[in-house]
Amino acid sequence: MNYEIVDLEEKIFMGISERTGMNDPKCQEKIGGLWQRYMGEGICNSIRNNANNYCVGLYSDYEFDNLSYDVLIGREVTEAYDAEQFTVKRIPGGKYALFRIKGDVVKDVSNAWEEIWKMNLDRSFTGDFEEYISNVNGIAEINIYIALK
Repeated sequence: MNYEIVDLEEKIFMGISERTGMNDPKCQEKIGGLWQRYMGEGICNSIRNNANNYCVGLYSDYEFDNLSYDVLIGREVTEAYDAEQFTVKRIPGGKYALFRIKGDVVKDVSNAWEEIWKMNLDRSFTGDFEEYISNVNGIAEINIYIALK
């Protein structure tokens, strides 16, 4: 799987979140449920200070003892603000492996993550995210960013 190394500045994300992980039998259900809430309840339109029009899936706060992490579904924002219903996450600037995916928003993204986890990347685990650039009838253009050391 091909990728390029890019430098990103610190990013701020706001959205809805939940804790899950590799050992959680309901992991996919939880992530899918967040996406359904985000799109179905109009949360995507209620976040202000958007840096762009992309929906984002952020994975952060990794714990390796129990293979868990936080999932945030939301948007990148230019400035965080107080909103009780939203979680705010910041990821540091630095080097990221950028994978460009085009395909089914569920199947091809899942397959890409399976491949990424098998790769010998020098990951920092400070925050990895999917950026959904376009989506026409379930076929999307997605950028996956993996934080590197």
